[in-house]
Order: sequence, then structure tokens, then C-alpha cells
Amino acid sequence: MSTTATPNTALLIMDLQNGILASYEEKQRHTVVERANRLIADARHRGLPVIFVAVRFRPGYPEVSDDNKLFRNIRDAGVLIEGSDSAAFHPDLDWRDDDIVVIKRRVGAASTTDLATCLKANDIQHLAMAGVATSGVVLSTVRWAADLDYRLTVIGDACLDQDAEVHRVLTEKVLPVQATVTDCEAWLGQS
Repeated sequence: MSTTATPNTALLIMDLQNGILASYEEKQRHTVVERANRLIADARHRGLPVIFVAVRFRPGYPEVSDDNKLFRNIRDAGVLIEGSDSAAFHPDLDWRDDDIVVIKRRVGAASTTDLATCLKANDIQHLAMAGVATSGVVLSTVRWAADLDYRLTVIGDACLDQDAEVHRVLTEKVLPVQATVTDCEAWLGQS
């Protein structure tokens, strides 16, 4: 499976939001945002679409069921409400008002969004992705996209997970079954 970016490639930058990154150490936050920005600059240089994905909820969390353990915890913490600082992209992330921003209400980037419509409209066949968390949005999005026969590249060192061993197992054993896993330097070296 090739990692080469083609004109039919889009870069997905997922969940690099204040409320999500706050649970990581400063050095980890800085590193993942810096790598994402390098990927973004490279994609723009190549003329590839950059799609930013964010999880955000409406005031009062009408999307959150008591049966959803993960989102119930988010609701109870009062974070990731549309318009709040915790739902905003990290201030150092190089996103622009004219970029595609996909808002989701679940873990994966597609199940509650218009991502598929944006990909089809731009004739995208290959997704390169980075984000937080590897065991959350990255894994869920890879599974969805693989089922739809997208070519997939995960830029593993531009992803984070709270558990380093989970990240390692996912990037070394699980994700390679459906995606090419590479690192930032190798991806950027294609330019």
C-alpha cells in the first residue's frame, strides 16, 4: 500500500482541541501540534485539501446519553460545548477560516458529520490522518474509511493516546492491517 500523496489525497487533522489536548503534557501537546502544522503546510504546498475535525456538543448536551460512558464523562466535566474555549482548536494550530471544518458528535470523524460529502465533492480517494486520540478518532476513522475502500495513511507520530502502549499496539499491529502507518518525516519527504 503506497503512502504517496496524489491529487486525490486529503489530510485529516482530528480533535486537536484545547479540551482534549489539556489532558496531555505540555511537551506532548507542543509536539503533536507542531507536527500537524508541518503536515498542514506540506499539504497546502501540494494543493491538497486539509480537513479539520472537531468534536463539539450543543449546550445542554442533547447528543449525550447516560448510556454513553465516554461522552457522559465529557458532559459531566462540562467541556467541548460549541463556542467554548475547550471546544476550540489549539491556538497554535494553523487552521484558517476557509479550511473545511467537520463537526462531529461522536468518536469517529464520519458517523455524525458531512465528511463523506466533502470527500466525494473533492474526489478524494486517499486519506492521510493525524490526531488525538489514536484509540479514539484515529482508530474509528480508519475502520470507517477502510470499509469504504479509501487508501489510508496514518502519520503515527502526529497522533497521541493517553496510554503509550495502546498507541504502540495500534500503530504497530492494528492499524497496519488497514492503513499504511508512517511518520511525519517520511510523509514530508515525498515533497
